Amino acid sequence: MQTALDLAHAAHAENPENVGLRLRFHERILDSELIVPLTAPPDGDRVEPQVFALSDGPVVLAFDRDDRMAEFLGTPADFAAMTGRRLVALLTGHGTGLALNLGAPSAALLPAEAVDWLARIAAEAVPETSARAQDIGPAGIVPRTLLDALAMKLGAMADRLGSAHLASARLGDGPPGLLLGLVGVPEPARPAMAAAVAEAVRFSGLDQTVLDVTFPAEGSALAAAVAREGLRLEMPAPPAPAASAPAEPKPPRLR
Repeated sequence: MQTALDLAHAAHAENPENVGLRLRFHERILDSELIVPLTAPPDGDRVEPQVFALSDGPVVLAFDRDDRMAEFLGTPADFAAMTGRRLVALLTGHGTGLALNLGAPSAALLPAEAVDWLARIAAEAVPETSARAQDIGPAGIVPRTLLDALAMKLGAMADRLGSAHLASARLGDGPPGLLLGLVGVPEPARPAMAAAVAEAVRFSGLDQTVLDVTFPAEGSALAAAVAREGLRLEMPAPPAPAASAPAEPKPPRLR
């Protein structure tokens, strides 16, 4: 059965010059749960991935299915399951690349600079606006790529979100822009939600798009205005797990 990484990799391979498809593949890397071979069993939250020396530099192996790891290694190994987002955060700054799904249709080698780029994207967040929202109105024409990306990201966190509406608004003395109102989000979940929104914007290829996030209280005047004037984002159910402004304007090319 094909995984989300397989499908995104195949789409990119058919049209390698399409930046949007390349972005989508990198986004799936961050979102996927990956199986990482370790040098020893995990010690609480501490893990030591196996590092392999290649001619282009050291890499860590990762697979989106445990059977793919077993088939490639050929011997039993300790392993940890983690999101691609957590994995690139562990690897960044160490000059270590990522060898993904070797032996599978979605095999790809991300050099250290690509891992660092992904980690920067994953670490950036849309700050919650503290300015007073005025002149709230319809969002107007919003690119479908952005709507789909927001729906996918927020859908994966639907258990921590009551509703999401995209509207236009003027914040303070600034010009009108897009405002995403997220209602019912617990305080501890807000940083992760803001980071997911930032990823949705950047992986849509819309680096110049300005989008602010607000977390209005349920029943507040702001929540009511955004719901009345804004576009409600319908979020799909999160996909079933597989078995078992950056400095660079474009995502790194795959090898």
